[in-house]
Amino acid sequence: MSGKLDGVLAGYDGSAGSERALSWAAREARARGIVLTVCLAWAPGFAALPGEAGVVGLARQSGERAIADGLRRAKELMGAGEVRPLLISGHPVAVLCERSHDADMVVVGSRGRGGIAGMLLGSVSWQVAAHAHCPVVVVRGHWRSAGDYAAGPVVVGTDGSAASDAALGFGFEEAALRGVPLLAVCALADAPGCLGGDLKLQQDVEQAITRHEKDHPEVAVLRQVAQGGARAALLAAAHDAQLLAVGSRGRGGIKGMQLGSVSHAVLHHAPCPVAVVRPR
Repeated sequence: MSGKLDGVLAGYDGSAGSERALSWAAREARARGIVLTVCLAWAPGFAALPGEAGVVGLARQSGERAIADGLRRAKELMGAGEVRPLLISGHPVAVLCERSHDADMVVVGSRGRGGIAGMLLGSVSWQVAAHAHCPVVVVRGHWRSAGDYAAGPVVVGTDGSAASDAALGFGFEEAALRGVPLLAVCALADAPGCLGGDLKLQQDVEQAITRHEKDHPEVAVLRQVAQGGARAALLAAAHDAQLLAVGSRGRGGIKGMQLGSVSHAVLHHAPCPVAVVRPR
C-alpha cells in the first residue's frame, strides 16, 4: 500500500505516553505497509538571544539522544518496514500540524513530558487533534501490543454529518486491517429537532454505512442506536474497543469550532485510543 511522504507520523519526546504512541504507530504503519516517521520537535522556533547558543545546542543534543532511542525502538517494532527520523526545530504543535499535510495520519500520546500532573489530556495532543490536516490518533487507555491485543471492535460515532462520514470511512479501514467488526453508534439526541428527525437521522446513517460497506465487504458491521447523547453512548461502547473514531465536529457543532463537544469529551475520557477525523 502506498502512502504519503511521512506515512504514519508519530510525535515522540521520550515520555512514557510517546513510547506508547510510537508502539501503536509502528503497528499501524506495518499493517498498512507504509513508512513510519518518528518526529521530535527539539526547541522553540525562534532565534536564540545573545549568550543562549549553548542552551540551544544542549536542547538539540538532548533531542538527538531522545530520537535515537525512539528510532531504535521503532526499528525493532517495524522489522523490515521503513522508519525515518525527523528531528526538527519548532513547537511540537506547529511542527506536527505542518507535517500533517504530507502524512496519512498523526499519532500522539495523551500527554507528553510537558504535561501537568493530573491532566487527562495534554495541550499538544488536544491542539494537534484540533488543527491537523489528516486523521489524528491519540493513544490512551487500554492499548497493548499486537500480540496481546484483545480483538474488540472498532467503534465509530456517526450522525450523518460530513465529519462522521469521514470517521466512518477511517473506521472501516481500521476494522479491515485488524479483521474485527465495526460498531456504528448513532445517538438519537443528535437528531434534528423536527417531526421525523429520529427517522431521518437513522436513514442518513444507514445510507453512509451502505456506501462504505461496498468498499469493505469483508467487515462485519454492528449497529447501535442510543436514545440519549453521543458522549455517554460512545464512552460506554468503547469499553472493550481497540479504537474509537469520531468526526471532528458533528451536526450540532458550533460553526468555527475546530472540535465539537463530543470529540472533546472522548479525547479526555475514552478508555481506548481515539481517532479524530476531519471531513475530506
